Amino acid sequence: MRMDFNTINAKDMATKHLIAANDICIHHHVEYTFITSLKEAGLLEVTVIDEAPYIPEDELRKLERMIRLHNELEINVAGIEAITHLLQRIEQMQEEMRILRNRLGVN
Repeated sequence: MRMDFNTINAKDMATKHLIAANDICIHHHVEYTFITSLKEAGLLEVTVIDEAPYIPEDELRKLERMIRLHNELEINVAGIEAITHLLQRIEQMQEEMRILRNRLGVN
């Protein structure tokens, strides 16, 4: 059997900074439908390569936080969406405060 090394290398390159969604589901004991719900809510980026879903490495920390909220605190996707929005607003306000402090020369 002849392997097409260009295809293998292209796929390896494409998935270099991606984690298989199935691996995440197994490791964290969550159903794939949870990840799908997060994607549909606009909370998570999912990349599909050869019909297999992958999560970018830079989304992993955020996803793990949402999994903890869901599993440990039993918060549904709508609640996670609200919490995520509020946390983003807090981060924006903290950044604005940092910028204003720098303008004023206050630490």
